[in-house]
Amino acid sequence: MAIGAVLGRWHEIVGREIAAHCVPESFDADTVLVRCDSTAWATQVRLITPQVLQRFETELGAGVVKKLSVIGPAGPSWRKGGRSVRGRGPRDTYG
Repeated sequence: MAIGAVLGRWHEIVGREIAAHCVPESFDADTVLVRCDSTAWATQVRLITPQVLQRFETELGAGVVKKLSVIGPAGPSWRKGGRSVRGRGPRDTYG
């Protein structure tokens, strides 16, 4: 039930502006993993983490959320295709 409360009420708890740029990805035990759409927003949310945790405590009760893990946007994947070869070295063409 706590998972639904945290993920479902995210907009109410953090506010409209933060919710527009940051979404909760998972809730494991007492930690919420939040992904932001830019590194600037990730930094901002890290700075206001104590206030966000206080809001969680006020809205959901003590001990439901103890930690907020904030990550930035995922980088592009340079991997192509379904298979890849590990450790191919520097691919030196000089011989």
